[in-house]
Amino acid sequence: MKKFAFTGLLAVTLLSACNQQKPAADGSAPIETDVAKIKKLPDLFAGYWEEQARLFPLDATTQGDNRYNDQLPNDQTRAFRQQVQTFYQKYLDALKKFDRGSLSENDKISYDIFQYDLETKLEGLKLNTWMMPFQQFWGLPITMGQYGSGEGVQPFKTAKDYDNWLGRVRGFSVWGDSAIANFRQGMKAGVVLPKTLVQKMIPQMRDLVVTDPTKSLFYGPINRFPKEVSAEDQQRITTEYKKAILEELVPTYQKLGNFLEKEYLPKARPTTGISVVPGGPEIYRYYVKSWTTTDKTPEEIYQTGMAEVKRIRTEMEKVKAQVGFQGDLKAFFASLKTDPKLMPYKTPEDVLNAFRAIQTKITPSLPKMFGRTPKTPFEIRQTEAFRAASASAEYNQGSPDGSRPGIFYIPIVDATKFNTTSGMESLFLHEAIPGHHYQISLQQENENLPKFRRFAWYGAMGEGWALYTESLGKELGLYTDPYQYMGALGDEMHRAVRLVVDVAMHTKDMTREQAIAYMMENEAISEEGATAEIERYMAIPGQALSYKIGALKIRELREKYQKQLGVQKNRLREEYAGQNKEHFRLADFHDELLKDGVMPLSVLERKMDTWALGQR
Repeated sequence: MKKFAFTGLLAVTLLSACNQQKPAADGSAPIETDVAKIKKLPDLFAGYWEEQARLFPLDATTQGDNRYNDQLPNDQTRAFRQQVQTFYQKYLDALKKFDRGSLSENDKISYDIFQYDLETKLEGLKLNTWMMPFQQFWGLPITMGQYGSGEGVQPFKTAKDYDNWLGRVRGFSVWGDSAIANFRQGMKAGVVLPKTLVQKMIPQMRDLVVTDPTKSLFYGPINRFPKEVSAEDQQRITTEYKKAILEELVPTYQKLGNFLEKEYLPKARPTTGISVVPGGPEIYRYYVKSWTTTDKTPEEIYQTGMAEVKRIRTEMEKVKAQVGFQGDLKAFFASLKTDPKLMPYKTPEDVLNAFRAIQTKITPSLPKMFGRTPKTPFEIRQTEAFRAASASAEYNQGSPDGSRPGIFYIPIVDATKFNTTSGMESLFLHEAIPGHHYQISLQQENENLPKFRRFAWYGAMGEGWALYTESLGKELGLYTDPYQYMGALGDEMHRAVRLVVDVAMHTKDMTREQAIAYMMENEAISEEGATAEIERYMAIPGQALSYKIGALKIRELREKYQKQLGVQKNRLREEYAGQNKEHFRLADFHDELLKDGVMPLSVLERKMDTWALGQR
């Protein structure tokens, strides 16, 4: 799963925002766009982007816009939610003044995405999820650790950069108090998180409480001063960081941890699904619609999941027979989890090198799949220790100018237990190359797109693409080892199981324990791993549906155009024979799919149909 930081995220999360009245880091005063005077669609998009950067400065930092790097306002207030609602409605009203029928094809795509995005965000703001400000999987307390460690998207290259971060630290203290107030509102209304999730959140807060500031995660930038920062500034900044850690960051994390443990945990709910809280069914229907960008009902998705689980189990039985395993599939799963030869690693570096070897293996085959490749650099890193226990492998996008690489993070709690059949090859294809790194980087690098599209995120297409790339393994020279192929099937099964358990937990009263058991019954996953996954789906309902729904749509489109256009087996032979020039080239399909960035699946299909028509 990628690390979410794009403005296409559901507005209801509102994890990064800023007070429009505060000057930017460069001293300039923010100016609201007078949309009534806008006559051209690109100007409307540009105005939206400028205002949005001021409203959501953490997102701006992620996207390489460093004007607001000192800002971390309080997005936990009613006033802020109202400000955001006004902002979205203003631009939606302005958009509707344009005649869509008179626009170019690319502008029609922009129009459709923009309208969908604003309407979805406005709908999300009506929900009461603000009463649950964060959970164990994502939220500002975790994001602060990633930004402030010195290894994330927050730049620490100059003395000004270091000073900017202190501005965000000061904002975090206020945010923490307001988050607690919102949690308390939820306690009164019965809108609370499951108890098992709160139990995971408490140690996350405790791990960032230190008595020695030099031992803090937030001291990381001090340990890596660049040469551009003078000795005098280094001394000053070091003193200020120690003070900020002990007087602002540590007290805030301590306060959050104490609140969660002593006050919130006793009121947390014993139930699993979101449907039990007031407004829960509406919340889930919204999440399903917004994450999948479809009108599919939860029941439709559940039935698709059941069918996919059955299909993939059949393929797993074939692999079991191929390796000569005697026993049923459940026993085969157990053997995969415990066989010492499948856990050959001694150190985290061994694991990282194994992933680097996968990259080396697929590199020669990539040109036949892609005509365009990213300019953004790429790295493989181990996930930070403070969040590794509850983290999944993920991709953090690079900066648009290439100054910060795209990073594939691997959580390695114990290298000796890292199993080679955990789908290492398919995981790399998904999170790294050609999955998230190709899709996100190519999108960000495309300066012909309006910025709201360059930095958009729609999980159905983004995660759908990444899951689809797992199916390219054999074409890229992978999955030759039956155990690695079993790992790939396990990853595919994992996404199919999600369709079943996510819907069942949130609409059919499936319990956490039943969901864990179902997952372990259908894939080779440890109880610890299944627990972390199921608790993730409890924390962010519907998000896990986007992968499989999106991948199925992309595969459906590929097969449709292959049938329509025919597969060109040999370009030269076709040319010399003077045959029909209609053809399907996989690289062309992939390039077209990625070049315009992510978008709702309905918009994607219209765009691709237009492309296929042009190929004739």
